[in-house]
Amino acid sequence: MEDYPDVDSYLADSERWHDEIVALRPILQATGLDEEIKWGKPCYVHHGANIVIVQEFADNLALMFFKGILLDDPADLLQEVGPNSHAARRLMFSSLDDVDRLANTVTAYVKEAVAVEDAGTEVPPRPEESLAVELQERLAGSPELADAFDSLTPGRQREYNLHVSAAKQVATRERRIDTITPRILAGKGLRDR
Repeated sequence: MEDYPDVDSYLADSERWHDEIVALRPILQATGLDEEIKWGKPCYVHHGANIVIVQEFADNLALMFFKGILLDDPADLLQEVGPNSHAARRLMFSSLDDVDRLANTVTAYVKEAVAVEDAGTEVPPRPEESLAVELQERLAGSPELADAFDSLTPGRQREYNLHVSAAKQVATRERRIDTITPRILAGKGLRDR
């Protein structure tokens, strides 16, 4: 990840979505947000709170709203980020025409995101997820494994559950449980060293 001192430096290196970012920038700046570089990307901040960040991907450009789950989205334009993300939502662009067409939407969503932040609205807790059946069975059959699993942080528990439940076949889910069991017993997360 590059360490850019400012958005101008970031734009100097941007190739794939340069023109689209240049078109989005004044729209975002007009909302009164502070412009910073965070995580190597242009990020727009209100009184220290992250509101939206620019994300470049191979096939699209995205504006990720950190608390997007709290925004009204009557046109159903905001997309979920992925299974590990709860609150963030993305507005996607694939051309300059998209930026032009969605300029008023960007402004409205940013204003609403700022109002949500000013109101102190908290992101609702993540809905309870059930464990993969095979993981439930393994934990029920091994009190030592169940205790070790229960002592993990909720995020680590969730990561293990997503890893196991992502497998389509029962045999694969069982093999994944075999593989992660020593890590769970050691109190480690899936990606911990």
